Amino acid sequence: MGSSLSFLLMPRVSTTTSPPANSGLGDLPESCVASVMVYLDPQEICKISMLNRAFRDASSADFVWESKLPLNYGSLIDRVFVDDDENFPTNLCKRDVYARLCRPNYFDGGTKKVWLDKGTGRVCLSISANGLAITGIDDRRYWSRIETDESRFQSVAYLQQIWWFEVDGEVDFPFPVGSYSIFYRLQVGRASRRFGKRICNSEHVHGWDKKPVQFQLSTSDKQQATTQSYLKEAGKWKYHHVGDFVVTGSTETMKVKFSMTQIDCTHTKGGLCVDSVLICPSEFTERLKRF
Repeated sequence: MGSSLSFLLMPRVSTTTSPPANSGLGDLPESCVASVMVYLDPQEICKISMLNRAFRDASSADFVWESKLPLNYGSLIDRVFVDDDENFPTNLCKRDVYARLCRPNYFDGGTKKVWLDKGTGRVCLSISANGLAITGIDDRRYWSRIETDESRFQSVAYLQQIWWFEVDGEVDFPFPVGSYSIFYRLQVGRASRRFGKRICNSEHVHGWDKKPVQFQLSTSDKQQATTQSYLKEAGKWKYHHVGDFVVTGSTETMKVKFSMTQIDCTHTKGGLCVDSVLICPSEFTERLKRF
């Protein structure tokens, strides 16, 4: 794609003996420029649109941005906005549709949100702790809700102590064709601020070094995955990989179930923050390892 962009920026060499005196990039037909933009990624399109008016107008062509949207973006809009008080605008050009879907779009009572990755147009979905089934969540002896700006949803579930640890969830969604990975976003310990400095309280942390936590996923088309992991490194948010699944057709929704358990009742465990579950394209896995 970089090469596609660079050739437009290179000086044109004419083979004619008397080239037009004032010819330049602005003389390229708008339809020609737009046809090239189809092969660029969204960020390159935005950069090249600043060259001149012709390129800016070409970058607004519907067919350019429709090529960046998921093939089933209509089903995605229907799913996300079906219970939203504010209906999705019907008079938007495709560029504005793309921009609107790149914003966090909350649904299912605000417990889930979906967005398009700005650089690739791929679908990402996150489920808050409030949207998960947490064993014992209503008993304040075990769990509590904590407000924090370190969460996408501004609050997390904090485990003080429990014998039977289980956090389940599911989502029924029209995922576009592709490979996806599921992660639980967790932190051992409870973070807070003192005199403007972030500190971690490890008062309740115990039990996670005795047995690993088991992660599982299953899909409506019989895909399954299981992984295990010890929860370590207090004070750091970590994405714990549950597994991967593949969507081969985008005509129907896929139901995905996932769980996180540590149900060995020979010991208690505690001191854990549960923020959310993330479902994203599998190629983003390396990006998440940096967090």
